Amino acid sequence: MKQVKIYTDGACIGNPGPGGWGAILRYNDYEKEISGGEADTTNNRMELSAVINALALLKEPCKVTLYSDSQYVCNAIKLGWAKKWKANGWMRNKKEPALNQELWDKLLELCEIHDIDVQWVKGHAGHPENERCDRLAVTAAQQYS
Repeated sequence: MKQVKIYTDGACIGNPGPGGWGAILRYNDYEKEISGGEADTTNNRMELSAVINALALLKEPCKVTLYSDSQYVCNAIKLGWAKKWKANGWMRNKKEPALNQELWDKLLELCEIHDIDVQWVKGHAGHPENERCDRLAVTAAQQYS
């Protein structure tokens, strides 16, 4: 399996508000930056969108190390929360529905294809790739503000 590193970040101007996401994919010496956004969204939706769009670019199953500063994304994948939400009819518990169901559904499908090791990184702490992804996300969000 090819080993790919993916760095992601999401941003929102207001929450909800105009949002953007950015990602860097790295395979050996090859690197690709991608970004996008929406006019009315949330930070968590943009964090998820960054991961989904990056994984969707992979043309074959890969061993992926995913770096994100989103505890929401990292914990829901790593600790199996998203799988539990889906198994429980998209309920977080007996009273609260899980948010962003359609995005989690897409992400879970992609997680079945790839072998993903999730690594949380502290945001806005000088991590070079996380800072680049943040700039991509903010620039994308500004196009909608």
